[in-house]
Amino acid sequence: MDKKNIIPFNWPHMTGKELYYIAEAHFKGCLAGDGPFTKNCQRWFEKQSGSSRVLLTHSCTAALEIAALLLDLKPGDEVIMPSYTFVSTANAFVLRGAVPVFADIREDTLNIDETLIEEAISPRTRAIVAVHYAGVACEMDSIMEIAARRGLKVAEDAAHGVMATYKGRALGSIGDLGAYSFHETKNLISGEGGALLVNSPDFIARAEIFREKGTDRSRFFRGEVDKYTWQDIGSSYLPGELIAAFLWAQLEEAENINSTRLSLWRRYHELLAPLESAGLLRRPIVPPECRHNAHMYYILLPPDIDRQMVLDQLQAQGISAVFHYIPLHSSPAGLRHGRACGDLHVTTSLSERLIRLPLFFGLSGEQQERVVEALSAVIAQTVHKPIWFKRSRQ
Repeated sequence: MDKKNIIPFNWPHMTGKELYYIAEAHFKGCLAGDGPFTKNCQRWFEKQSGSSRVLLTHSCTAALEIAALLLDLKPGDEVIMPSYTFVSTANAFVLRGAVPVFADIREDTLNIDETLIEEAISPRTRAIVAVHYAGVACEMDSIMEIAARRGLKVAEDAAHGVMATYKGRALGSIGDLGAYSFHETKNLISGEGGALLVNSPDFIARAEIFREKGTDRSRFFRGEVDKYTWQDIGSSYLPGELIAAFLWAQLEEAENINSTRLSLWRRYHELLAPLESAGLLRRPIVPPECRHNAHMYYILLPPDIDRQMVLDQLQAQGISAVFHYIPLHSSPAGLRHGRACGDLHVTTSLSERLIRLPLFFGLSGEQQERVVEALSAVIAQTVHKPIWFKRSRQ
């Protein structure tokens, strides 16, 4: 197939200033971490989120690892989280010797089912991890109430959630700790990259030490101590200044990027409404208290449609749609390191039926129509039923 006719699943967007800022960082002789661009980015996120302190990291995985360190977990401690999430959500805590306890997800948002959290709590439970799937918030009021009543900490895996909110509050800023991702598949990108949001001021000093290889180097550069030294455990979690320079160019255009993605998301939602009305798929559900960020557009197929067949036929037409996570509770490492609370039947069912459609800054309306037209044809062939689809006027 001609490459011009291929619709990729993702294409990293550049605003036009990334390479200029990278050159500027080099010109100023600052390539290591915590230079001017890093500080700009951290201040931007602190203002945008309202978090007490934001620290850039080299990945969202690193931010989650620092969160696990801050929670002071001991071997055998338990952390409640959804099974339908990326491996880093669990790995960060397993590395501290903790046991992930997997709870089922909600049918509507695919987020952790807050009504099932209490039954997953044991005497060894120390924390709850809320994963905001597709940039749509978990039911944070309920989760925070449970945590306060049971003496637990809350960490938000907001890898998908930059610039999304719950009841007006930025995702990542509601729990004790939060984590963002700037991987190239996210809305705002730096190739790799992440950020830790420290919302409990008591954690700030140790967060800086863990991030700086266990030293108080940050205090030294602020002139608070006359030398820095090894204070605690830690690792090298800083991103290089070139990563921050790239990210700063993205943040300057964040509102435009976000609004463009939302327009693309709404267009898919409109085009796919007839298929949902016919009972041939389900579109995403966004509760009224949530303002999402169009991180992704997914559909859920009916149980009797072969997802792999649908993906293969779309791929044959040059359309790169993909599935998402294999549930952690059924994975080899999940079986070794974690335990499931209940049968997680919703997680199992929805994970086998979900397809993510191409969505990226620069995707055209014509390409979206082609995606939906091809999807309609594949489903029609599967159910042996013609499906009406009308292209927009060009």
